[in-house]
Amino acid sequence: MSLKKRENFLPYGLPCHDEAEINGVIDAIKSNWWSRGPKVSEFEEKFAALVGAKYALAVNSCTAALHLALLSHGIGPGDEIITTPYTFCSTVNTIVHTGATPVFADIDESTGLINPDEIEKKITPKTKGIIPVHYAGQSCDMDRINDIAKRHNLFVVEDAAHAVCATYKGTPIGGGHNAVAFSFYATKNLSTGEGGMLTSDDEEFINKARVMSLHGMSRNAWNRYSKGGSWRYDVEYAGHKYNMTDIAAALGLAQLNKIDGMQSLREEYAYIYGKAFEDLEGIEPLEISDKGRHAWHLYAIRIKSDKLDIDRDEFARIMTEDYNIGISVHFIPVHLHPFYVNNYNTTRGQYPKAENLFDEELSIPLYPAMTKDDVEYVAEAVREIALQHAK
Repeated sequence: MSLKKRENFLPYGLPCHDEAEINGVIDAIKSNWWSRGPKVSEFEEKFAALVGAKYALAVNSCTAALHLALLSHGIGPGDEIITTPYTFCSTVNTIVHTGATPVFADIDESTGLINPDEIEKKITPKTKGIIPVHYAGQSCDMDRINDIAKRHNLFVVEDAAHAVCATYKGTPIGGGHNAVAFSFYATKNLSTGEGGMLTSDDEEFINKARVMSLHGMSRNAWNRYSKGGSWRYDVEYAGHKYNMTDIAAALGLAQLNKIDGMQSLREEYAYIYGKAFEDLEGIEPLEISDKGRHAWHLYAIRIKSDKLDIDRDEFARIMTEDYNIGISVHFIPVHLHPFYVNNYNTTRGQYPKAENLFDEELSIPLYPAMTKDDVEYVAEAVREIALQHAK
Protein backbone atom coordinates (compact mmCIF):
# COMPACT_ATOMS: atom_id res chain seq x y z
CA MET A 1 0.00 0.00 0.00
CA SER A 2 1.73 3.18 -1.17
CA LEU A 3 -1.24 5.53 -0.74
CA LYS A 4 -1.13 6.89 2.81
CA LYS A 5 -4.13 5.55 4.74
CA ARG A 6 -6.47 8.33 5.83
CA GLU A 7 -6.74 8.72 9.59
CA ASN A 8 -10.50 9.16 9.76
CA PHE A 9 -13.02 6.73 8.32
CA LEU A 10 -14.83 8.10 5.27
CA PRO A 11 -18.47 7.06 5.61
CA TYR A 12 -20.20 5.64 2.57
CA GLY A 13 -22.88 8.33 2.70
CA LEU A 14 -23.68 11.47 4.70
CA PRO A 15 -26.34 14.18 4.32
CA CYS A 16 -25.25 17.65 3.22
CA HIS A 17 -26.48 20.45 5.48
CA ASP A 18 -25.68 23.83 7.00
CA GLU A 19 -27.44 26.43 9.12
CA ALA A 20 -30.35 26.66 6.66
CA GLU A 21 -31.64 23.22 7.62
CA ILE A 22 -31.14 23.90 11.32
CA ASN A 23 -32.96 27.24 11.18
CA GLY A 24 -35.76 25.75 9.09
CA VAL A 25 -36.39 23.03 11.65
CA ILE A 26 -36.31 25.54 14.50
CA ASP A 27 -38.89 27.67 12.68
CA ALA A 28 -41.11 24.62 12.19
CA ILE A 29 -40.87 23.72 15.87
CA LYS A 30 -41.66 27.28 16.95
CA SER A 31 -44.64 27.40 14.61
CA ASN A 32 -46.27 24.55 16.59
CA TRP A 33 -47.02 22.71 13.33
CA TRP A 34 -45.27 19.50 14.29
CA SER A 35 -47.29 17.24 12.00
CA ARG A 36 -48.55 18.10 8.52
CA GLY A 37 -48.95 21.84 8.08
CA PRO A 38 -48.18 24.76 5.78
CA LYS A 39 -44.54 23.83 5.23
CA VAL A 40 -45.60 20.48 3.78
CA SER A 41 -47.90 22.26 1.34
CA GLU A 42 -45.11 24.66 0.38
CA PHE A 43 -42.68 21.77 -0.10
CA GLU A 44 -45.17 19.93 -2.31
CA GLU A 45 -45.66 22.99 -4.50
CA LYS A 46 -41.95 23.73 -4.90
CA PHE A 47 -40.97 20.12 -5.50
CA ALA A 48 -43.67 19.78 -8.15
CA ALA A 49 -42.18 22.82 -9.88
CA LEU A 50 -38.69 21.28 -9.69
CA VAL A 51 -39.72 18.10 -11.49
CA GLY A 52 -42.34 19.61 -13.79
CA ALA A 53 -45.34 17.86 -12.24
CA LYS A 54 -48.79 19.35 -11.86
CA TYR A 55 -49.39 17.75 -8.46
CA ALA A 56 -47.29 16.40 -5.61
CA LEU A 57 -48.07 14.57 -2.37
CA ALA A 58 -45.48 14.58 0.43
CA VAL A 59 -45.36 11.39 2.49
CA ASN A 60 -43.10 9.77 5.07
CA SER A 61 -41.15 7.53 2.67
CA CYS A 62 -40.79 6.46 -0.94
CA THR A 63 -42.20 3.12 0.21
CA ALA A 64 -45.38 4.92 1.27
CA ALA A 65 -45.53 6.72 -2.09
CA LEU A 66 -45.24 3.44 -4.01
CA HIS A 67 -47.86 1.74 -1.84
CA LEU A 68 -50.29 4.63 -2.22
CA ALA A 69 -49.76 4.65 -5.98
CA LEU A 70 -50.67 0.97 -6.24
CA LEU A 71 -53.67 1.32 -3.94
CA SER A 72 -54.89 4.39 -5.83
CA HIS A 73 -54.79 2.32 -9.02
CA GLY A 74 -57.03 -0.24 -7.31
CA ILE A 75 -54.43 -3.01 -7.11
CA GLY A 76 -55.26 -6.02 -4.97
CA PRO A 77 -55.33 -9.84 -4.80
CA GLY A 78 -55.28 -11.56 -8.17
CA ASP A 79 -53.37 -8.75 -9.88
CA GLU A 80 -49.78 -8.92 -11.11
CA ILE A 81 -47.26 -6.08 -11.17
CA ILE A 82 -44.04 -6.36 -13.17
CA THR A 83 -40.86 -4.89 -11.71
CA THR A 84 -37.13 -5.48 -11.53
CA PRO A 85 -35.39 -7.87 -9.14
CA TYR A 86 -32.49 -5.40 -9.03
CA THR A 87 -33.84 -2.93 -6.48
CA PHE A 88 -34.24 -2.44 -2.76
CA CYS A 89 -36.82 -4.77 -1.26
CA SER A 90 -39.30 -1.94 -0.57
CA THR A 91 -40.19 -1.67 -4.26
CA VAL A 92 -41.43 -5.24 -4.28
CA ASN A 93 -42.72 -5.33 -0.71
CA THR A 94 -45.31 -2.69 -1.59
CA ILE A 95 -46.74 -4.99 -4.25
CA VAL A 96 -47.02 -7.77 -1.67
CA HIS A 97 -48.71 -5.39 0.78
CA THR A 98 -51.57 -4.84 -1.69
CA GLY A 99 -52.14 -8.59 -1.99
CA ALA A 100 -50.97 -8.57 -5.61
CA THR A 101 -48.22 -10.80 -7.03
CA PRO A 102 -44.82 -9.36 -7.97
CA VAL A 103 -43.44 -10.56 -11.30
CA PHE A 104 -39.77 -9.98 -12.08
CA ALA A 105 -38.28 -8.93 -15.41
CA ASP A 106 -34.49 -9.16 -15.75
CA ILE A 107 -32.18 -6.21 -16.34
CA ASP A 108 -29.55 -4.96 -18.72
CA GLU A 109 -26.53 -5.72 -16.57
CA SER A 110 -24.43 -2.99 -18.22
CA THR A 111 -26.72 -0.33 -16.67
CA GLY A 112 -28.68 -2.09 -13.92
CA LEU A 113 -31.94 -0.93 -15.53
CA ILE A 114 -34.95 -3.13 -16.27
CA ASN A 115 -34.95 -4.54 -19.81
CA PRO A 116 -38.12 -3.61 -21.73
CA ASP A 117 -37.87 -6.82 -23.78
CA GLU A 118 -38.05 -8.83 -20.54
CA ILE A 119 -41.06 -6.80 -19.39
CA GLU A 120 -43.02 -7.72 -22.49
CA LYS A 121 -42.26 -11.43 -21.99
CA LYS A 122 -43.84 -11.36 -18.52
CA ILE A 123 -47.20 -9.83 -19.38
CA THR A 124 -50.23 -12.03 -18.69
CA PRO A 125 -54.00 -11.37 -18.50
CA LYS A 126 -53.46 -10.64 -14.78
CA THR A 127 -50.85 -7.93 -15.36
CA LYS A 128 -52.08 -4.49 -14.30
CA GLY A 129 -48.96 -2.34 -14.07
CA ILE A 130 -45.20 -1.88 -14.33
CA ILE A 131 -42.79 -0.41 -11.78
CA PRO A 132 -39.50 0.52 -13.49
CA VAL A 133 -36.69 1.62 -11.17
CA HIS A 134 -34.37 4.46 -12.20
CA TYR A 135 -31.35 2.68 -10.76
CA ALA A 136 -28.44 4.77 -9.43
CA GLY A 137 -30.02 7.96 -10.80
CA GLN A 138 -30.26 7.03 -14.47
CA SER A 139 -33.59 6.88 -16.28
CA CYS A 140 -34.98 3.66 -17.68
CA ASP A 141 -35.96 3.57 -21.36
CA MET A 142 -39.31 5.20 -20.68
CA ASP A 143 -40.38 5.53 -24.31
CA ARG A 144 -40.31 1.78 -24.73
CA ILE A 145 -41.82 1.08 -21.32
CA ASN A 146 -44.64 3.57 -21.84
CA ASP A 147 -45.30 2.11 -25.28
CA ILE A 148 -45.56 -1.41 -23.81
CA ALA A 149 -47.92 -0.11 -21.12
CA LYS A 150 -50.11 1.67 -23.65
CA ARG A 151 -50.36 -1.35 -25.96
CA HIS A 152 -51.33 -3.66 -23.08
CA ASN A 153 -53.51 -1.16 -21.17
CA LEU A 154 -51.22 -1.07 -18.13
CA PHE A 155 -50.31 1.76 -15.79
CA VAL A 156 -46.74 2.74 -14.92
CA VAL A 157 -45.47 3.81 -11.49
CA GLU A 158 -41.86 4.99 -11.67
CA ASP A 159 -39.62 4.24 -8.70
CA ALA A 160 -37.46 7.37 -8.67
CA ALA A 161 -35.90 6.87 -5.24
CA HIS A 162 -32.50 7.55 -6.83
CA ALA A 163 -33.63 10.05 -9.44
CA VAL A 164 -34.13 13.55 -8.02
CA CYS A 165 -32.66 15.83 -10.74
CA ALA A 166 -32.53 13.08 -13.37
CA THR A 167 -34.03 13.70 -16.80
CA TYR A 168 -35.12 11.61 -19.77
CA LYS A 169 -34.87 13.22 -23.21
CA GLY A 170 -34.96 16.68 -21.68
CA THR A 171 -37.91 16.02 -19.35
CA PRO A 172 -37.32 15.80 -15.60
CA ILE A 173 -38.17 12.49 -13.99
CA GLY A 174 -41.38 13.27 -12.11
CA GLY A 175 -43.17 15.16 -14.86
CA GLY A 176 -45.60 13.57 -17.29
CA HIS A 177 -48.61 11.31 -17.01
CA ASN A 178 -47.10 8.50 -14.91
CA ALA A 179 -47.14 8.38 -11.13
CA VAL A 180 -43.58 8.84 -9.82
CA ALA A 181 -42.30 8.02 -6.31
CA PHE A 182 -39.27 9.79 -4.82
CA SER A 183 -37.21 9.13 -1.69
CA PHE A 184 -35.81 11.74 0.70
CA TYR A 185 -33.95 9.30 2.94
CA ALA A 186 -30.87 10.64 4.75
CA THR A 187 -28.41 9.69 1.98
CA LYS A 188 -30.53 10.74 -1.00
CA ASN A 189 -29.76 13.66 -3.32
CA LEU A 190 -32.39 15.71 -1.48
CA SER A 191 -33.10 14.66 2.08
CA THR A 192 -35.70 15.20 4.79
CA GLY A 193 -34.19 12.48 7.02
CA GLU A 194 -37.08 10.17 6.22
CA GLY A 195 -39.61 11.14 3.60
CA GLY A 196 -40.93 10.74 0.10
CA MET A 197 -43.03 12.35 -2.61
CA LEU A 198 -45.59 11.07 -5.08
CA THR A 199 -46.04 13.15 -8.23
CA SER A 200 -48.50 12.97 -11.11
CA ASP A 201 -50.34 15.12 -13.61
CA ASP A 202 -53.57 13.31 -12.70
CA GLU A 203 -55.42 15.40 -10.12
CA GLU A 204 -58.01 12.74 -9.31
CA PHE A 205 -55.27 10.16 -8.72
CA ILE A 206 -53.30 12.44 -6.37
CA ASN A 207 -56.43 13.46 -4.48
CA LYS A 208 -57.26 9.81 -3.85
CA ALA A 209 -53.71 9.09 -2.73
CA ARG A 210 -53.81 12.15 -0.44
CA VAL A 211 -56.94 10.91 1.32
CA MET A 212 -55.47 7.43 1.67
CA SER A 213 -52.25 8.88 3.12
CA LEU A 214 -54.05 10.17 6.22
CA HIS A 215 -56.20 7.30 7.47
CA GLY A 216 -58.58 7.66 4.53
CA MET A 217 -60.03 10.84 6.03
CA SER A 218 -61.51 13.49 3.75
CA ARG A 219 -58.80 15.68 2.28
CA ASN A 220 -59.09 18.73 4.57
CA ALA A 221 -58.91 16.75 7.79
CA TRP A 222 -55.21 17.61 8.30
CA ASN A 223 -56.09 21.12 9.52
CA ARG A 224 -59.12 20.17 11.62
CA TYR A 225 -57.52 21.55 14.79
CA SER A 226 -56.74 25.00 13.39
CA LYS A 227 -58.95 28.11 13.24
CA GLY A 228 -61.29 27.72 10.33
CA GLY A 229 -60.88 23.96 10.25
CA SER A 230 -63.73 21.60 10.97
CA TRP A 231 -63.92 18.78 13.49
CA ARG A 232 -66.15 16.93 11.07
CA TYR A 233 -64.50 14.53 8.63
CA ASP A 234 -65.44 11.44 6.70
CA VAL A 235 -63.38 8.25 6.40
CA GLU A 236 -63.56 7.38 2.72
CA TYR A 237 -61.05 4.49 2.67
CA ALA A 238 -59.32 2.23 5.16
CA GLY A 239 -56.24 4.41 4.71
CA HIS A 240 -52.77 4.60 6.17
CA LYS A 241 -50.70 6.98 8.30
CA TYR A 242 -48.28 8.09 5.61
CA ASN A 243 -48.23 11.90 5.82
CA MET A 244 -45.07 14.01 6.03
CA THR A 245 -44.49 16.39 8.95
CA ASP A 246 -43.72 20.10 8.77
CA ILE A 247 -40.43 19.44 10.58
CA ALA A 248 -39.35 17.11 7.77
CA ALA A 249 -40.67 19.51 5.13
CA ALA A 250 -38.56 22.28 6.64
CA LEU A 251 -35.48 20.19 5.89
CA GLY A 252 -36.76 19.58 2.38
CA LEU A 253 -37.34 23.27 1.68
CA ALA A 254 -33.79 24.11 2.78
CA GLN A 255 -32.42 21.32 0.61
CA LEU A 256 -34.43 22.52 -2.40
CA ASN A 257 -32.74 25.90 -2.17
CA LYS A 258 -29.33 24.28 -2.64
CA ILE A 259 -30.20 21.33 -4.88
CA ASP A 260 -28.49 22.80 -7.95
CA GLY A 261 -25.20 23.20 -6.12
CA MET A 262 -25.39 19.76 -4.54
CA GLN A 263 -26.14 18.19 -7.90
CA SER A 264 -23.25 19.99 -9.56
CA LEU A 265 -20.88 18.52 -6.98
CA ARG A 266 -22.20 15.01 -7.63
CA GLU A 267 -21.58 15.50 -11.34
CA GLU A 268 -18.07 16.89 -10.73
CA TYR A 269 -17.17 13.98 -8.47
CA ALA A 270 -18.62 11.41 -10.87
CA TYR A 271 -16.45 12.92 -13.61
CA ILE A 272 -13.34 12.55 -11.44
CA TYR A 273 -14.15 8.89 -10.88
CA GLY A 274 -14.85 8.30 -14.54
CA LYS A 275 -11.51 9.75 -15.62
CA ALA A 276 -9.66 7.78 -12.94
CA PHE A 277 -11.17 4.46 -14.00
CA GLU A 278 -11.41 4.80 -17.78
CA ASP A 279 -8.16 2.91 -18.49
CA LEU A 280 -8.18 0.65 -15.43
CA GLU A 281 -8.22 -3.09 -15.99
CA GLY A 282 -10.60 -4.94 -13.68
CA ILE A 283 -12.78 -1.91 -12.84
CA GLU A 284 -15.83 -1.32 -15.03
CA PRO A 285 -18.19 1.57 -14.28
CA LEU A 286 -21.78 1.07 -15.41
CA GLU A 287 -22.70 2.39 -18.83
CA ILE A 288 -24.14 5.89 -19.04
CA SER A 289 -27.00 6.63 -21.40
CA ASP A 290 -27.02 9.68 -23.66
CA LYS A 291 -30.80 9.98 -23.29
CA GLY A 292 -30.85 12.15 -20.18
CA ARG A 293 -29.17 13.67 -17.16
CA HIS A 294 -27.82 11.22 -14.60
CA ALA A 295 -28.67 12.14 -10.99
CA TRP A 296 -25.57 10.32 -9.69
CA HIS A 297 -27.20 9.07 -6.54
CA LEU A 298 -24.83 6.09 -6.71
CA TYR A 299 -21.46 5.56 -8.31
CA ALA A 300 -21.46 1.85 -9.09
CA ILE A 301 -18.47 -0.07 -10.40
CA ARG A 302 -18.06 -3.72 -11.36
CA ILE A 303 -15.14 -5.65 -9.92
CA LYS A 304 -14.09 -7.98 -12.73
CA SER A 305 -12.60 -11.07 -11.10
CA ASP A 306 -11.57 -12.42 -14.51
CA LYS A 307 -9.01 -9.59 -14.63
CA LEU A 308 -8.18 -9.40 -10.92
CA ASP A 309 -7.02 -12.06 -8.47
CA ILE A 310 -9.65 -10.98 -5.93
CA ASP A 311 -13.45 -10.81 -6.07
CA ARG A 312 -15.88 -8.06 -5.12
CA ASP A 313 -16.13 -9.11 -1.48
CA GLU A 314 -12.37 -9.06 -0.95
CA PHE A 315 -12.09 -5.75 -2.82
CA ALA A 316 -14.74 -4.31 -0.47
CA ARG A 317 -12.91 -5.63 2.59
CA ILE A 318 -9.65 -4.02 1.50
CA MET A 319 -11.36 -0.69 0.83
CA THR A 320 -12.85 -0.63 4.31
CA GLU A 321 -10.11 -2.18 6.44
CA ASP A 322 -6.95 -1.05 4.66
CA TYR A 323 -8.04 2.30 3.23
CA ASN A 324 -10.66 3.45 5.76
CA ILE A 325 -13.35 3.96 3.10
CA GLY A 326 -17.00 3.03 3.54
CA ILE A 327 -18.61 1.10 0.69
CA SER A 328 -21.93 -0.53 -0.11
CA VAL A 329 -23.50 -2.96 -2.56
CA HIS A 330 -26.64 -2.09 -4.55
CA PHE A 331 -28.42 -4.48 -4.53
CA ILE A 332 -28.93 -8.03 -3.35
CA PRO A 333 -31.54 -9.05 -5.94
CA VAL A 334 -34.94 -9.29 -4.31
CA HIS A 335 -35.61 -12.82 -5.55
CA LEU A 336 -32.63 -14.09 -3.52
CA HIS A 337 -34.03 -12.94 -0.17
CA PRO A 338 -35.57 -15.67 2.05
CA PHE A 339 -39.08 -14.19 2.06
CA TYR A 340 -39.32 -14.35 -1.72
CA VAL A 341 -37.58 -17.71 -1.95
CA ASN A 342 -40.00 -19.19 0.60
CA ASN A 343 -43.20 -17.53 -0.65
CA TYR A 344 -42.67 -17.25 -4.41
CA ASN A 345 -40.29 -20.17 -5.06
CA THR A 346 -37.64 -17.92 -6.52
CA THR A 347 -34.14 -19.31 -6.99
CA ARG A 348 -30.71 -18.25 -8.18
CA GLY A 349 -30.51 -18.68 -11.92
CA GLN A 350 -33.93 -17.21 -12.73
CA TYR A 351 -32.64 -13.69 -13.41
CA PRO A 352 -29.01 -14.17 -14.47
CA LYS A 353 -28.34 -10.58 -15.53
CA ALA A 354 -29.35 -9.22 -12.12
CA GLU A 355 -27.33 -11.92 -10.40
CA ASN A 356 -24.24 -11.24 -12.53
CA LEU A 357 -24.33 -7.55 -11.68
CA PHE A 358 -24.89 -8.25 -7.98
CA ASP A 359 -21.88 -10.58 -7.85
CA GLU A 360 -19.60 -7.81 -9.13
CA GLU A 361 -21.18 -4.49 -8.06
CA LEU A 362 -19.55 -2.15 -5.56
CA SER A 363 -20.84 1.33 -4.70
CA ILE A 364 -18.20 3.85 -3.68
CA PRO A 365 -18.83 7.12 -1.80
CA LEU A 366 -20.38 9.95 -3.81
CA TYR A 367 -22.09 12.82 -2.00
CA PRO A 368 -21.78 16.61 -1.73
CA ALA A 369 -20.51 16.57 1.87
CA MET A 370 -17.31 14.96 0.55
CA THR A 371 -14.39 17.20 -0.35
CA LYS A 372 -12.55 16.95 -3.64
CA ASP A 373 -9.62 15.49 -1.68
CA ASP A 374 -11.93 12.78 -0.35
CA VAL A 375 -13.03 11.89 -3.89
CA GLU A 376 -9.48 11.80 -5.21
CA TYR A 377 -8.43 9.59 -2.29
CA VAL A 378 -11.20 7.10 -3.08
CA ALA A 379 -10.28 7.13 -6.75
CA GLU A 380 -6.62 6.49 -5.98
CA ALA A 381 -7.51 3.71 -3.55
CA VAL A 382 -9.57 1.92 -6.19
CA ARG A 383 -6.77 2.32 -8.71
CA GLU A 384 -4.12 1.08 -6.30
CA ILE A 385 -6.06 -2.02 -5.29
CA ALA A 386 -6.88 -2.87 -8.90
CA LEU A 387 -3.27 -2.45 -10.02
CA GLN A 388 -1.90 -4.47 -7.10
CA HIS A 389 -4.31 -7.33 -7.81
CA ALA A 390 -4.20 -7.38 -11.61
CA LYS A 391 -3.77 -10.86 -13.06
